[in-house]
Amino acid sequence: MDKYADRQEAGQILAKMLSAYANEPNTLILALPRGGVPVAYEIAKKLRLPLDVFLVRKLGVPGQEELAMGALAMGGISFLNDQLIHDLDISPAILKGVSLTETRELERRDKLYRGKRPFPLLKNKTLILVDDGIATGATLLAAIKALAQSNPAKIIVAVPVAEKSIIEKITNQVAQVVCPLQPVDFYSVGHWYESFEQVSDEEVLALLKL
Repeated sequence: MDKYADRQEAGQILAKMLSAYANEPNTLILALPRGGVPVAYEIAKKLRLPLDVFLVRKLGVPGQEELAMGALAMGGISFLNDQLIHDLDISPAILKGVSLTETRELERRDKLYRGKRPFPLLKNKTLILVDDGIATGATLLAAIKALAQSNPAKIIVAVPVAEKSIIEKITNQVAQVVCPLQPVDFYSVGHWYESFEQVSDEEVLALLKL
């Protein structure tokens, strides 16, 4: 397989690879919105597991927003790429400004996606963390760092595609990584999908009604 047709197909393939967790009690699928939600929905539906979201926001370099100088996760957890910040000579003021903007968006999405629904208890749970692909790894590492503070039984990362070197970095942080496509020449997440449309808030809300 060279590419996925779409996020739905990617989720179905991951579900087969995660079949050992079907109907497993104390197991929870956590999607990184928005792109991770359609992938995670397919896994949750196939394995008959509960689905929720875990919010993380990338801290993009001003003018090069796709380049992550770090990320923020729920619970006030941050992950910074100190080497990149140093190399690009990003000032504390710029970093603070970007962080404030993304914190507001994190709070907006939490209110939108969750409403008054409480966040599930994660202690002693098996967490399957899902995204539609990993580019720099900053957002996923922030999510892992935040989730680890809740003392889960274990964290499993399930993604359709990620650069091989990023997978090696993440493998040391979690119990298991499931990733069918691990190209050396990555290009971008969207490169590995025939269809890679933006996922809307409305689609996320619909899928979370699983």
